[in-house]
Amino acid sequence: MRLLRSWPVSPGAASVGDVLVEAEGLHVRFGARAVLAGVDLVARAGEVVALVGPNGAGKSTLLAALAADVPAAEGAVRVFGRPVAEWTAAELALRRAVLPQAAALSFPFTVADVVRMGRAPHVTATPLEDGRAVADAMAATEVTDFAARPFSALSGGERARVALARVLAQRAPLLLLDEPTAALDLKHQELVLRLCRERARHGEAVVVVLHDLALAAAYAHRVVILRSGRVAADGPPAEVFEDGLLSEVYGHPVEVFPHPRTGAVVVGPKRPA
Repeated sequence: MRLLRSWPVSPGAASVGDVLVEAEGLHVRFGARAVLAGVDLVARAGEVVALVGPNGAGKSTLLAALAADVPAAEGAVRVFGRPVAEWTAAELALRRAVLPQAAALSFPFTVADVVRMGRAPHVTATPLEDGRAVADAMAATEVTDFAARPFSALSGGERARVALARVLAQRAPLLLLDEPTAALDLKHQELVLRLCRERARHGEAVVVVLHDLALAAAYAHRVVILRSGRVAADGPPAEVFEDGLLSEVYGHPVEVFPHPRTGAVVVGPKRPA
C-alpha cells in the first residue's frame, strides 16, 4: 500500500501589523550562566527591528531563541502565534529564514549552488519558481556576476552577501539576520539595510542584530537595546537613542544629534574636539 507524504503548507500572506514572532518573559541559560533574563520582544509584519547593545548583551542569543535554535529555560517564543516547539523544522523553514554570523562550507559549492540551498523548504515549487527566486536574490545582493565561482574563493564581504542571498531566496516572511553588515564595505552595508526596509515594505518582518548604531538609527523602525541579557529600551530610534542611556549601556560617551540636512537621528562616540 502506497503512503502519501504530507508536505508542510506555506503560510498565507501576512497583513502589516501582524505579529510574526514574539518572546515573552524569555530566559536562556548556558549551563549556570544566565544569558537572557526576562526578555519581551515583538516583531510585526512591515517593520525592521534592530537589536543593539555591547558585546555579551545577549543579542545573538535572543535572535537564536527567536529562530528556535536555542531553547528557552523559562518563558515563551512564538512564531506566527504558535510556540516554536509546535512547529516542525520544515514548517519553521517556510516561516522564518536565519542568517548566522558566519557561513562556512566544507565542499566546493558554487555561489549559485549556495543561494539555491535557500529553496530547499519549497518542496512543491516548480523549477521556474525556484530559478526566479534564486535569480532575484542574487541580483538584489549584487552577486550575479560571480554565480559560477566557488564559494570558498570569495572574500569575506562577498561570502556575506551570498549568504544573505540564500536567505532572501528562501522567501520566508520573517527574516532573522545576525550582523549582516559586519564584513561589508560602506556601499554594501547600505545595500543590506535598504533590502531590509524593502522586505518590510512587502509585508515581511525583519529582526537584525547590528553593532552600527548609525545604521540602526537610519533604517530600523524600532530598536531594542539590550544590556546584560535584559531590555534596556524598546522603541523608535528617535525616542530610545539618548545620550545618557547609550553612554551608560556602552560604558563610553555617546552623543546623539540631528543630521544637519535631514534632521534624522545621528549617533556616534563622543570624541575630544
